Amino acid sequence: MTSDTDVLVLGGAGVDTVVHVPELPLAFADSYMIRPGITARAGQSGDFVALGLTALGLRTHHLDMIGDDTEGDLVRALHRDHGIPLTAIPQPAGTKRAVNLVGPDGRRLSLYDDTRSTASDRLPEATVRELAAASRHAHVVITPPCAQALPLLREAGLTLSTDLHDWDGADPYHEPFALEADLVFLSATALADPERTLRDIAARGRARIVVATAGAQGAHLLADGELIHVPPAEPPAPVVDSNGAGDAFASGFLFGWLNGEDPRRCARYGAIAGAHACTVPSTRTDVITRTELLARAARPESPAATPAAVEEGDRALIPGLD
Repeated sequence: MTSDTDVLVLGGAGVDTVVHVPELPLAFADSYMIRPGITARAGQSGDFVALGLTALGLRTHHLDMIGDDTEGDLVRALHRDHGIPLTAIPQPAGTKRAVNLVGPDGRRLSLYDDTRSTASDRLPEATVRELAAASRHAHVVITPPCAQALPLLREAGLTLSTDLHDWDGADPYHEPFALEADLVFLSATALADPERTLRDIAARGRARIVVATAGAQGAHLLADGELIHVPPAEPPAPVVDSNGAGDAFASGFLFGWLNGEDPRRCARYGAIAGAHACTVPSTRTDVITRTELLARAARPESPAATPAAVEEGDRALIPGLD
């Protein structure tokens, strides 16, 4: 069966207001003078995954609930400018938005506006079924409307991926996503024992591949029961912002996986894409291209870390690079 779309991305469309601060955590003060300024731009998790996949040559379609507001206009313009098909379901509560505080070392603190959603939010069943029928794979962002769509995607026979972000391995909200996906990404930042969490996801759910990114320490890859440490990729320029690094990793990994690559190779692609994202200021939405990714992947890899090095890396996780 032929498909019009390689990856259907569900959820995660929104606008971030980026504020550069002198330090994180930010000390209390009456006011701060901010340079290089305060910028609002479209680009949350689903947006960044869709951008990354498109730049890597995968036919991508984005589906989410978006408001009839200024933020929604920014989201629609982002997709239009990059040639990404967008199906926007009206969201009366408004388009998702957040404030990102970015420190001098590139770490970030995100503040999400929780008023931009309601418990009754749903992606229309007929729309999900129609788009799923024309797609090879679905990447599902962990928002409530997307949780409701999981059974429909399964019925359509799609493979699924998701990103649990900074899940602690216990919060029940994340479990439907973790257990229904064939490929699970998450950050190791909040995990006391990454290996235990990865193996628990694989044992209780459908996933044959689970990846916990660990910032500058690389990533933990569980593939068909084997745990592998993935070395970090060398950033091509100074690190300025970690925003979008995890989404870039997922995009690079999916590029390899959907092209039948070995999981180790997929993780190498993910690491390269994530490292590239850390060199892009959060006020921009530049992503690595297919040509750049393949050229960097052709260079010799760093030697794999020893088990002792992995353990040391777990103690030295860099918050935000996830």
